Amino acid sequence: MESFMFAIGGNALSIEGEEGNLAQQYAHARETMRELTRVFMEHHCRAVISHGNGPQVGNILLRCELSSSVVCPQPLDVCVGDSEGSMGYMLQQTLCNEMARHSIQRDVVSIITQVEVSPNDPAFQNPAKYIGRFYTKEEAQRLARERGWTVRQDANRGWRRVAASPRPLRVVETGAIRALLDAGAIVIAAGGGGIPVMRNDKNELVGVEAVIDKDLASALLASALGLKNLVIITGEEKVCLDFTKPTKRALDRMTLQEAADYLAQGHFPAGSMGPKIEAAINFLRAGGGSVILTCPGKVYDAIYGDAGTKILK
Repeated sequence: MESFMFAIGGNALSIEGEEGNLAQQYAHARETMRELTRVFMEHHCRAVISHGNGPQVGNILLRCELSSSVVCPQPLDVCVGDSEGSMGYMLQQTLCNEMARHSIQRDVVSIITQVEVSPNDPAFQNPAKYIGRFYTKEEAQRLARERGWTVRQDANRGWRRVAASPRPLRVVETGAIRALLDAGAIVIAAGGGGIPVMRNDKNELVGVEAVIDKDLASALLASALGLKNLVIITGEEKVCLDFTKPTKRALDRMTLQEAADYLAQGHFPAGSMGPKIEAAINFLRAGGGSVILTCPGKVYDAIYGDAGTKILK
């Protein structure tokens, strides 16, 4: 049986330049779920769907900030959990509706997913993941003093909070997700990279102020479940070399070794395509069969035709 992990970028649902309201996010979700439904019409496959949450969790953080004088603020791990619930609901509903139009009867289940990280991960000593809105230098420094944040200037656009982005080690709910797959359900899991948790001195799981890269977590979960295909849905139809240069060149295919070489040569920056290519490499080295990178609206053609970029061993 075919098996897929579909990793949908948060920016594929909240497009740059748009307001990012719920009506727009639902419209983009329906577009992506139409493509996935075409795949499910072709094959009764095992499927897990993950999603990014960058714009969405930024809005949750902003709501917390604006209401902090009247309600208690939420820590970052709880905000990630909030986004898993709300975005899982949106994707679950739109996929169920789309499949019903084509008489596909399958359960769709969203799982609030915890992802274990190491307390010794070096990312905690060097927070580098930008989150939330922009501030002036004075505002950012005041909030850093008041709330214990780490803040940095973001590409001359203003100052922002930065959080640690530790590497995912284990998806806590893997067994439950596998059981749902075995029962024939389509599972939405590891949203936003999952809720970052670690073990305390009592060996209990506790949440941590961090964010986990969605693509790295998706590759880890796909490998743990034995899924054969990782499909990363992002803003571009194909992966490109020299993306910002006149020599920009789209790639139809890469081998695992070529992907590793291009990454080492700096073609894929850490803030954009880099983690996606790293996730692809991790997945293939762990026994995965193929990785496909493409944009919403091209998923079916990328799997069964010549759209997108394919990475194979």
